Amino acid sequence: MSDVLVIGAGPAGAVSSALLARRGHDVLVLERARFPRFSIGESLLASTTQLLDDAGMLDAVLAGGFQFKNGATFVCGEKYSEFNFAQKTTAGCSFTFQVPRARFDQILAGEAARHGAEVRHEIEIVGIELGDGGADGRATVTARSAAGGVEVHRPRFVLDASGFGRVLPRLLDLERPSSFPVRSALFCHVRDGIVAGAFDRQKIRIGINPVDRDVWSWLIPFADGTSSLGIVAARERHERYRGSPEERLRAMMADEPRLDELVGAAPAVRPVGEIAGYAASVKALSGPGFALLGNAAEFLDPVFSSGVTIALYSAVLAAAAVDRQLRGEPVDWRREFADPLLYGVETFRSFVDAWYEGSLQDVIFYPDKEPQIHRLICSVLAGYAWDPANPYTGPESARRLRALAAMCGPA
Repeated sequence: MSDVLVIGAGPAGAVSSALLARRGHDVLVLERARFPRFSIGESLLASTTQLLDDAGMLDAVLAGGFQFKNGATFVCGEKYSEFNFAQKTTAGCSFTFQVPRARFDQILAGEAARHGAEVRHEIEIVGIELGDGGADGRATVTARSAAGGVEVHRPRFVLDASGFGRVLPRLLDLERPSSFPVRSALFCHVRDGIVAGAFDRQKIRIGINPVDRDVWSWLIPFADGTSSLGIVAARERHERYRGSPEERLRAMMADEPRLDELVGAAPAVRPVGEIAGYAASVKALSGPGFALLGNAAEFLDPVFSSGVTIALYSAVLAAAAVDRQLRGEPVDWRREFADPLLYGVETFRSFVDAWYEGSLQDVIFYPDKEPQIHRLICSVLAGYAWDPANPYTGPESARRLRALAAMCGPA
């Protein structure tokens, strides 16, 4: 019987299982899909680089030859603003990667196995009965293989890293409606053909519809000459367009002339996909014998690429707490896991709210930004949302962003 059962072999599952296996625990990872498999969330933040290094995975990621990323650009009509992660105030790595998730996630899962975790694919969790959460308490987890075989596991602790599958929130009735409006994203991979100098491939490009600032696009370049392209809008806005998903995406691209000029004719190398109503929340992040990681617990919005960052940060916090609990030490899961994790989540939530209100866009495009303010905002955009020395992090971030936006006014 394993000490820890991890549901899902994505970034959160791979990092948490590697950390626990390296600390001597018997870890079993059960993943529903067969890797490699497609996933969105392809532009990482700089803070994840150190987390990958701490998990013993950075060398493997570097060897993967992924596109380096050093910042972000924002474009709205003729307005342009650039953030270079080297300009952040928070100490730490200033570079990261832009990754096709199929290959990236496969590398991380392989690294988890190399560090001692057992990783099995095409296994779906179909039921769970929780233990008492004590040092010897065990849950009863029922799983089913792709061939239909049923197996029962009795781990001492369960980590749900199932991402949008949200296994334990569904099975344990933990789901809670998100406070965000329902938005949709249309996305694909294109052979971008962008001429040298027209676009900085070491930065994600965030484009904003010059008429409707609630509509925005991402362009994430990869090392092989392809890019991830997506457009996000309220579901009602998407429903104005007719035709196939690709026809709708191309029509929405035409509404943003700068984007259309850059990649409008680029051929798709992956069919257009769509995801709607992706924002999610839960009633609790942990309970007797379990904890929720990454998107299984909370997903905000893709605009600031926070998904993988929150996933890895939750994995590191949970692995440390599980390790102590399995060794018989008392663990205050609220103080040691939920509260620290939510500090950064609330930071990103404030930035997402301010983005869609338009106030953060006013800040980003303000022509006379004070350099120190620019660096503080850059730190959050680089993923350092847990830095208490930054006044734009934590529970006060929303209020301070509003005050900053009021000083900037419409750009």
